[in-house]
Amino acid sequence: MARLRAPGGCPWDREQSFDTIKPYLVEETYEVLDAIDRRDWRGLAEELGDLMLQPVFFAQMASEENKFRIDDSLDAIAEKLIRRHPHVFGEGDAKTADDVKRRWDEIKVDEKKDRGEAPRGILESVPRNLPALVEAQQISSKAAAVGFDWENPDQVLEKLDEELEELGRARASGSRSELENEIGDLLFVLVNLARFLKVDPEQALRRTNAKFRKRFAHVESHAKLPGSSIEEMEALWQEAKARDD
Repeated sequence: MARLRAPGGCPWDREQSFDTIKPYLVEETYEVLDAIDRRDWRGLAEELGDLMLQPVFFAQMASEENKFRIDDSLDAIAEKLIRRHPHVFGEGDAKTADDVKRRWDEIKVDEKKDRGEAPRGILESVPRNLPALVEAQQISSKAAAVGFDWENPDQVLEKLDEELEELGRARASGSRSELENEIGDLLFVLVNLARFLKVDPEQALRRTNAKFRKRFAHVESHAKLPGSSIEEMEALWQEAKARDD
């Protein structure tokens, strides 16, 4: 990468900046996730290489501006892993995954105090540019960690029923703004239900998307589209579903 960015290197690589490379980081991340979902291990090896190129690219640009080197990034994460796993590398004790998570968060708070960082709001640590589903998962988990939560999944289901009723009223009102608000509330409650049931909503939706793609491909390959009736397409859908079962 240093050679590509140097005089006489690649014109495209030389003109890139932190901002122009950001979209590639997001794109490569999703390609890694897709390879994992498809259990394409050879593809995953390749996609991980593409993903690792992005930190190399960012670090090279930072090095050129004398901000930091990639060694600094690697040293920082190595030190963090040791520091936040005292039950492995020190005298700490953690018997369950929940114990580890709780101690991790406590150490993280202590680190910020040691750096003299001013306390921030509980939700401020959650990036605002995350995909909305992931953001909802993280901010609800943060709030739950300090006690702002339902007591059990049944209460979340009651809230889900309440939000469905509110969505019905929004439909009756004909207000686009109210519909958007209520759809958002409904999705947020579903994310919380997934959290209570220990299901990752992002992965659950990705699996459903993949399932829909597969079944619709069967419909598409056997029906005349557009032109087939909904009854014909539904029969083909059920046929594809039976194959999955």
